[in-house]
Amino acid sequence: MSNFSAIILAAGQGKRMNSDISKVMHKISGKPLIDWVYTKLKEAGCKNHVIVIGHKKEQIEEYFKDSVNYAIQNEMLGTGHAVMMCKDYFKGENTTVMVLCGDAPLISKELIEKTIKSHKESNASATVVSAIVNDATGYGRIIKDENENLLKIVEHKDATDEEKKVNEINSGMYCFESKDLFDALSKIKNDNAQGEYYLTDTIGILKSEGKKVKAFVCDDFEKTLGVNDRIDLAKAQKIKNKEIVTKNLINGVTIIDPDNTYIDEDVVIGKDTIIYPNCVLRGNTIIGERCEVGPNSTIENTTIGNDVKIINSVANEAFVGDNSTVGPFAYLRPKANIGKKVKIGDFVEIKNSNIDEGTKVSHLTYIGDSDVGKNINFGCGTITVNYDGKNKFRTTIEDNAFIGCNTNLVAPVTVKKNAFIAAGSTITDDVDEDSLAIARCRQTIKKDWRKNK
Repeated sequence: MSNFSAIILAAGQGKRMNSDISKVMHKISGKPLIDWVYTKLKEAGCKNHVIVIGHKKEQIEEYFKDSVNYAIQNEMLGTGHAVMMCKDYFKGENTTVMVLCGDAPLISKELIEKTIKSHKESNASATVVSAIVNDATGYGRIIKDENENLLKIVEHKDATDEEKKVNEINSGMYCFESKDLFDALSKIKNDNAQGEYYLTDTIGILKSEGKKVKAFVCDDFEKTLGVNDRIDLAKAQKIKNKEIVTKNLINGVTIIDPDNTYIDEDVVIGKDTIIYPNCVLRGNTIIGERCEVGPNSTIENTTIGNDVKIINSVANEAFVGDNSTVGPFAYLRPKANIGKKVKIGDFVEIKNSNIDEGTKVSHLTYIGDSDVGKNINFGCGTITVNYDGKNKFRTTIEDNAFIGCNTNLVAPVTVKKNAFIAAGSTITDDVDEDSLAIARCRQTIKKDWRKNK
């Protein structure tokens, strides 16, 4: 694909979102709306991205930092005015430039490539991407002559009754030759119902000057859909999620209920893994081969090895080694590093800890800020007491230790190899290798206590 530039329009207020977040920064499938546009442009070969910012511009700048160029539109005077703000980036050599909306996240690399190809092959000054729809209400209309040549684009509010019957609409995506674009922009006026400078008016201007303009009809209207409110956001999320789920099905992942499984774009899942219903897989999650995940599990920014089983559990910024099992109702918090052949059972919480191969933490246990060796058995109700109200401390448990039920390990403390902790103990001192530690009060029986009371 030949080199081209792009202008992404992202300055609008998005009032219908009723939000403190910039409209284009709302997310579907793990990415802001505008990031989907930016990414697909980049994949198609775009080398120069200019984002027009205005309302809540700091949110967009914080996200993209210096990876793009910015043009600021301080006054919301229409799409034509927004593109005018980019003029300084396109001085000198003529270049092909795409203009897109930052709130149209379903755009594909293939649509961008086809649009650029059609534009260049026809030697057009301007190409507008259009689509055929059943209900064109609210959209700008593509007006053509009897020979199907593009004459102009008319905004819905400015269209005549006859023009409103047209069902070919403007998608809001364009290709221009930059010199023709900015020359035409210098001639547009704001004598319309909105009192704005419409980018679409450049089409009529170029046409009147004998320049070639054309419409490229997109064969998939969904790819051009924009997000104007939360209803549109939900629709876009559903379409994008279906696309991602379908990709994983094709790649050899079994997804029991595609309509109730939610997978972010950057999630990677190995073949022959089974995803059960109501799972949410988010962020930079990697799941190996032959795993079972779910039902009702949420996995975020976590790496999972091969042949792992995770049942009805939550994992965030964790690691799970091969052949391990997690859950049900387990919680792996950030920096939970679970080794191979480990069992993390029901109602177990792991945080900032390393659990080595073959260890079993079967139920009702909290392990935080700990280094746990191989082949250790944790009895029910064990707690590593890692916080004194001010500072965090680590617990070390060496290979082959046995931790009895209802044990408190008060950090900093070390339990050495092959040591045993008696049930019900509160351990505050290091336990030597091969030793048995008992730390509980001697049982006292007071006979007839109830009667005497």
